[in-house]
Amino acid sequence: MLRLGLTGGIGSGKSTVADMFALLGAVVIDADAISRATTAPGGPAIQPIAEAFGAEFIAADGALDRARMRQASFSDSAARAKLEAIIHPLVGQETARRERAAEAAGAICVVFDVPLLVESRRWRKRVDRVLVVDCVPELQISRVMARSGLARDEVERIIASQASRMDRLRAADIVLFNGGPTREQIAHEVKQLARRLGL
Repeated sequence: MLRLGLTGGIGSGKSTVADMFALLGAVVIDADAISRATTAPGGPAIQPIAEAFGAEFIAADGALDRARMRQASFSDSAARAKLEAIIHPLVGQETARRERAAEAAGAICVVFDVPLLVESRRWRKRVDRVLVVDCVPELQISRVMARSGLARDEVERIIASQASRMDRLRAADIVLFNGGPTREQIAHEVKQLARRLGL
């Protein structure tokens, strides 16, 4: 079974590429979705976050107050490290469980969709190859502003907190450039790559 690590900066189109791989028969394990589930109401990270940061970081519905946490963690690397120490082990356990299930089911390829693959280091040991979805920073910024309503300076702060574009490209075994005007262009490239990977 091929283990493919998929990553890219915010707004690069990584999730679009992951969806395309799923349609072509890969098992996609989305680390970000698993992470969000840990901080949903009743999620396993909620109590430890309340203890570490205070009850004010938990919203009225029992979920993590994402806006408050984003503000706290992007401006303070110690706070970010504390949050990651709670969430990352939980995500690791669940991704490992899903990986075992995929292998038992005879999957040809598992795609680990991991936004912070390059930053975490430990992921490199878990995957056979790293696929980076790349695009120019200006395109990243405009995509994120359009979809999330965040201000430009907030998006720039998020990008600055992630691995640099150069670091991601250095870590890549395969690069897909997602800067074209149409979705069809990247879909064609994903299809060709999937064939080469045995899908």
